[in-house]
Amino acid sequence: MLFGKKTMKLVSVLLAAVMAFSCAGIFAFAQEDAYTIYNPYENIDWETVGRYKTALHSHTNASDGSMSLRQSLQRHLETGFDIVAITDHGTPDLSWSEPLGYNLIGKFLTAVGRNEGELDYLGESGEFADGTAYTLETRDGDDYLVAGDREILRVPFGTENNAVSVNAHVNSWFALYENNAPSDYRTAISGVEKAGGLCVINHPGEYTQARYELYTADAYDGENLNYKYFINKFYSLITEFDSCLGIDINSKGDGRTRYDRKLWDILLTKAAADGETVYALATSDAHQVDKIDTGSTVVLAAEKTSAALKTALQNGECFPQSTCIANYDELVAIAEGIKTLYGETDLYSELCGVIAAYEAERDEIEHSSDDGNVGVSYHAVDGAGYFAKQTRPAIDSLFVDDDENTITVNSENAVLVRWISDGKQFAVTTADEAQIDLDDYADAIGGYVRAEVFGEGGVVYTQAFMLNQEQATGSAKRTVDFGFMDFLSALIDRYVKLLSRIVRNLFNK
Repeated sequence: MLFGKKTMKLVSVLLAAVMAFSCAGIFAFAQEDAYTIYNPYENIDWETVGRYKTALHSHTNASDGSMSLRQSLQRHLETGFDIVAITDHGTPDLSWSEPLGYNLIGKFLTAVGRNEGELDYLGESGEFADGTAYTLETRDGDDYLVAGDREILRVPFGTENNAVSVNAHVNSWFALYENNAPSDYRTAISGVEKAGGLCVINHPGEYTQARYELYTADAYDGENLNYKYFINKFYSLITEFDSCLGIDINSKGDGRTRYDRKLWDILLTKAAADGETVYALATSDAHQVDKIDTGSTVVLAAEKTSAALKTALQNGECFPQSTCIANYDELVAIAEGIKTLYGETDLYSELCGVIAAYEAERDEIEHSSDDGNVGVSYHAVDGAGYFAKQTRPAIDSLFVDDDENTITVNSENAVLVRWISDGKQFAVTTADEAQIDLDDYADAIGGYVRAEVFGEGGVVYTQAFMLNQEQATGSAKRTVDFGFMDFLSALIDRYVKLLSRIVRNLFNK
């Protein structure tokens, strides 16, 4: 049985009632902690399912990208993508063969000198610059780029909405919807819902200005009224609209999104109390060719069609993955895990070098008048954006045993698995023995568990396994939303902090 986000609460209530009756009397004291584990992957047949490397966020010179459509698709083909969404700002993707309709954003950017080169569509067939021959085929309503034994599915109507709305960006697919006016998240998300599409909140750390925090503890701090407002706003939008899957947790080099895993954990903690869930995606948000392979999402589906893709995303049947990690606390936890499990390996030493560089840059920023946009990250791609490591981690399968209260993750090309609940790492295991018994961590586990699989080539995230140990007592409520003008409060909060740091440095000299 498949469970959507909005049915989670009902499921948790019914399960709690069944558990309450079945565990009455003395029998209740004889049982171990009873967990009902919501597994978004429970309907996956790991022997037959397709694993499709998917790009859900990419730009061309139809908006503000520096590459043509032809250049973008050549690189996506070269780097092994199976499914690609071209999501230019306010410009729905209608075709890869020829330009259709108007392109208001592209025309505007050309007028102000930001559009680089002519639009370069593919026609029905042709050859890429590297000599690879291709054809464009349509089968059962879906468009495919075919090159030899490889083919890429075109995601219909990909677009990044709110093009002129100070970073309140919402990616959408599967429905012809565009928003080119100054707008906010709610307008775009509700528009996508009415049109029958799906969407995600892009790189929230850019909108909230959390990307400029120097320390993870300060980002999305619930004591900060500004962050508290944004947390409630995002949660309200995600739980109110079925079309909104969740948030982007890692994109490009992870500089903007390095604290957005913390936001995801906060949203998941709230969701656990309401019988809800929040999904996560990872993307490249590529505006340049060398960014295309930095982030992606592995979609689990029986076939490579837009209908199967849409269903998989709605059910959370996917794994966000990235070649970049720019969160200091995560890097320290990974390095400590490697040292504990394997000793001081070469990979451990490499991570220590990244951590030291991070500390040095953070210290320099902290004692200057610069913002907090730290540029140091662990990355598995070289300066040209090509994969520079030997292998990438991948999840082969995972299994949940409700009777034994265990979760098992089987992976390849991985080193360790970090297990997280309520925003805290409660366990770390080797990749080849990645099984946890929830009973062993009862005091450390909250309303959900998720796993992060780390290897030399990057990180893969599972969706959350929501835990319904008792009836969900909360209820998702619509909160006050000040629209796109609340971005100003984020800017004010950022610069007040910067000014305070400057003043503090002056007095400490």
